[in-house]
Order: sequence, then C-alpha cells, then structure tokens
Amino acid sequence: MNKILFALIATASTLSIAHAEGAYVGAGVIGSRHTFDVPGAISSDSKSGNKLSGKVFGGYDLDKTWSIEGGYADLGSSSYSYSDAAGAKGHLDASSHSFYGAAKGTIPLNEQFGLFGKLGVARNHVSVNGTGAATSLTQIDDKTDLYAAVGGQYNLNKKVALTVEYERFGKNSDLGNKASAISAGARYNF
Repeated sequence: MNKILFALIATASTLSIAHAEGAYVGAGVIGSRHTFDVPGAISSDSKSGNKLSGKVFGGYDLDKTWSIEGGYADLGSSSYSYSDAAGAKGHLDASSHSFYGAAKGTIPLNEQFGLFGKLGVARNHVSVNGTGAATSLTQIDDKTDLYAAVGGQYNLNKKVALTVEYERFGKNSDLGNKASAISAGARYNF
C-alpha cells in the first residue's frame, strides 16, 4: 500500500512538472547530523558529526498559497570505529536517503518573501554495515514515515527563488543519520 501511495505521488508530481504553468524544479544543499550510540563502546573516534549532501525537488504551484512537491534528499554517509571493554574492535559505515511527496502551504509576506510549511510522506532508506565487533549491528531499513518541513522563500525574480528550510523525514534511526536536516536551495519556475 505504501509503495502504491508513493508511486502515485511521484507520478502526479512528474506529470504536473511536464504540463503545468505553475511547475518548478530545484536543487540544494542539505546538512544532516550523524550520531552513533553503540552499547559498550569505550574508546572511539568521533561519535557524531555534521554532513553536507544534496537534494533535488520539483512541484506545482496550484495558486499563491497551495502547492504539491516531491523530491529526493541524500542524507549523507558516515563511518565510526570503536573498541569495547574486552578490547574488541568494531567499525560501522552508515548512509541514508529519502524520497518525499508533500502538500505545501505558503504565506506570502510580500512580493518577494514568503513562509511555508510542508506535510506529506517520506520513503526512507537507511543502510548500516558493521564489521568486527559491530557485525551484529548491520541493518538495512526501508520504511515510509511522516515528512514535515518549515521554511522561507525569497523570490529573486518571477523565475528564480532561494529557499531555506528545516525538514523532518520521520523517526531517527539508532545508528547513523538523524531524520532531520537543514537545507538551502534554489528553484526555477517554468
């Protein structure tokens, strides 16, 4: 059921981009936080860090207030090495990405600036590969979750706009990437 819902949202977004006057596309940089909480780890390299990666999106403005949007966000990858109390060493590599579809509501404050919120679904993929003492922590998780975002948009002209937003792609995973991110991007209106 979730795969069908996602496919319908993605198809609707693609069709509207191809045939609509209010269509837009964009790309941006996304910053996400990575943390590792491994039970029993006593010495380690960094347990957390911020990663920069990319995002692409497209949508259709139904009017000045309402839009639909879909996109892909690479939430980055990270690695973590540690040892436990018995001296066993472990290493983890984690990566994640998300596809999302959402309804978007915008409050225009003037001709150039507006605030927006988005609510929809995200299809998240998290992959954790463990070696050594971390072999038991290996996991691949694909799940559909709630997507929400808030942000602002500055229109440079009628065709080009800059955006900044805080995005939440669902629940946090225990290892690796967190489900929230900050992104900055540019969009082009057709």
